[in-house]
Amino acid sequence: MVFLEAEMSWNVLISPSQLDRKGLLLRKAIIVCLLEDVTSKRASKEHGYYVAVNQLKAISEGKVRELTGDVLFPITFTCITQKPMKGEILVGYVDRILKHGVFLKSGPIESIFMAEKSMSDYKYIGGENPMFMNDHSKLEKDAAVRFKVMGFRWMEADRQFQLLATIAGDFLGPL
Repeated sequence: MVFLEAEMSWNVLISPSQLDRKGLLLRKAIIVCLLEDVTSKRASKEHGYYVAVNQLKAISEGKVRELTGDVLFPITFTCITQKPMKGEILVGYVDRILKHGVFLKSGPIESIFMAEKSMSDYKYIGGENPMFMNDHSKLEKDAAVRFKVMGFRWMEADRQFQLLATIAGDFLGPL
């Protein structure tokens, strides 16, 4: 997965109880609020998955909201992100096995589908512990798999990417 450093602008809302004349507690409150916001947002189509806030670059002058007394601070910061790319080779773990393919997980990506058609010589074997098997190896639950990203799409409702994967190629498949 490609790691990127992105410079971002964000608005942080601080309640009156978190304000302090000395400014040190205010800076701490802004950082804590920023980290909570980034964690809850999880990912974006443009940047990918948020991994870590790297540096707080600027805190602009706050604007007081008249009805609540909250203060809105525009801030600029850098963030390490992870974004899937087409053609990239990743390692994931088998999460679910269905007759038509396998669902994998890899890092923050929880929805990776590998269709039966993309597993050329593997055959589905049903039962209590379903698996895909060929002459040399098998794909079963929790097995580590090296795969290639064929494509992906952003799902706004879930705030995550869905990937389509294959193990057709050299050095791909169960590890």
